[in-house]
Formats: sequence, C-alpha cells, structure tokens
Amino acid sequence: MKDKDLNKDFEESVVLVSKHLEPFPADVLLKLYAYYKIATRDRELPQGSNPLINAFKTNALFQAKGLSQQEAKLKYIETANKYFIYRNDKGMNP
Repeated sequence: MKDKDLNKDFEESVVLVSKHLEPFPADVLLKLYAYYKIATRDRELPQGSNPLINAFKTNALFQAKGLSQQEAKLKYIETANKYFIYRNDKGMNP
C-alpha cells in the first residue's frame, strides 16, 4: 500500500473509531490505543488518574513494541475493520 493511501485509510479509520458511541471491548480498545500511539509517534506515557488502566495501556504499548509507524497504521486499520465488519450502523450518530 502506498504511503498516501495508507495515511488516508488510517485517518478514515481514526475518524470512524472516534465517532463510535458504544464502548469497545477492552482488548480492542487497548490494541487501538497502542497502534495509534505508535502510528502517530506519540511518546508520552499513559497519564490517567487510574493506575490500573495506565498499567494496561503500558502493557499494550509493550506488546506492540517493535512495530514501525507504517505497520502500526496497518494494524490500526485492520483492527478497526475487523471490529466494524459485523456492525451495520457503526454505532454512530446520524
């Protein structure tokens, strides 16, 4: 996939995930979190007020360690598509 196409597909997936109203399963959400952080080169560690959630986020980042920016974008797109493939309404406001 060309970088231009990859970036476009990634941005579309980010918008789709961001507009989703229903809660994601925790495992999917953590994968999306880690892939997004790597894809956008966001190096900040989790800073939420809940230490347990921060630990899960840190673990998700550790599991995705070693992915390139392009690989993380692809994984994000694949994870979002896999989640939404069986959903008709995508759980969004009209």
